[in-house]
Amino acid sequence: MELKLTGIRKSYGSKEVLKDCSFTFEKGKIYGLLGRNGAGKTTLFNCLTDEVQADGGEAVIAEEGKDSRPLSPEQIGYVFSIPVLPDFLTGYEFIKFYMDIHEGEIPRGKTVDEYFDMVKIEPEDRHRLIKGYSHGMKNKVQMLCFIIARPPVILLDEPLTSFDVVVALEIKQLLREIKNDHIIIFSTHILQLATDLCDEIVALSDGRLQQIDHHMLGSADFENRIIELLKDEEGHD
Repeated sequence: MELKLTGIRKSYGSKEVLKDCSFTFEKGKIYGLLGRNGAGKTTLFNCLTDEVQADGGEAVIAEEGKDSRPLSPEQIGYVFSIPVLPDFLTGYEFIKFYMDIHEGEIPRGKTVDEYFDMVKIEPEDRHRLIKGYSHGMKNKVQMLCFIIARPPVILLDEPLTSFDVVVALEIKQLLREIKNDHIIIFSTHILQLATDLCDEIVALSDGRLQQIDHHMLGSADFENRIIELLKDEEGHD
């Protein structure tokens, strides 16, 4: 399975944020979408999810033996940098509700508590209101949503930047465990996060996507290449 972006463009007034975003993302890999603050990473994600309307271009899902089809919001799991959850429900109530509305799409036999075990949310926290959860716990609940619904494409918008070291490591491990069944795109402006977690690095610079040779990861040439690509970036999401 592949996600193919072709010529995606988006402007706000006279400012071109995305000029010609074209790239093919493959199932089974974690892609680091690397760009400076304001480069357009969130804008690209919002165009893919139809949160904002792109000015041009297309995104399609291609599977072997099947006709390519336009990417739809139902095929995307979007983990926001600031979690969007119903604070008036407990974590348990929300996950139970989410499982109910996705009945028929999820493996049979798995319980609410087993899902919570996957992301290491303690039993005593499961029946607390989400309003009282830490940022890290809320992001774990967000991630449970795509584990339950199993969308083919997962977009993560700066999800680890405010986590403590233990939560960040737990979520990295979770992403590695599920990557074979998904196309995962992880946006960040932090180079170390991208190199630690991702199989491939894609730079968003001057409104365009450019792949960085993964064989360069960890080398001085890699860092120099990133600096060369991003040093003049002055865009705004």
